[in-house]
Amino acid sequence: MKSFVKIDFSDIDPEHGAPNPERVISGDPQFRTWNCEEAEGHIYAGIWEATPGKWRIAYDEWEFCHILSGRSIITEEGGDERQVEAGDSFVLRPGFRGTWEVLETTRKEYVIRL
Repeated sequence: MKSFVKIDFSDIDPEHGAPNPERVISGDPQFRTWNCEEAEGHIYAGIWEATPGKWRIAYDEWEFCHILSGRSIITEEGGDERQVEAGDSFVLRPGFRGTWEVLETTRKEYVIRL
């Protein structure tokens, strides 16, 4: 088992997806995900990308995000609206509810713990 895992997706075919249609508010957002690491304890790491659109999000997992490119607005239900762009890092905790709106195709690095 490797103890050092580089987040390198050059040899990984992305998984294609989209938010569930009932969650979409506007646009036709499409996802590509390069999952580079799956570890014991339900931990995942990799790269995720989304095209423009807006959808409702509901987090049951803990996720660290670092935006690599693009621009999005994340709005917490009954709370603040935050614009994120290249260089921004943040954590979404279990229980987060709100919307994710991609203004410019957004790519992020992620670490998820279920």
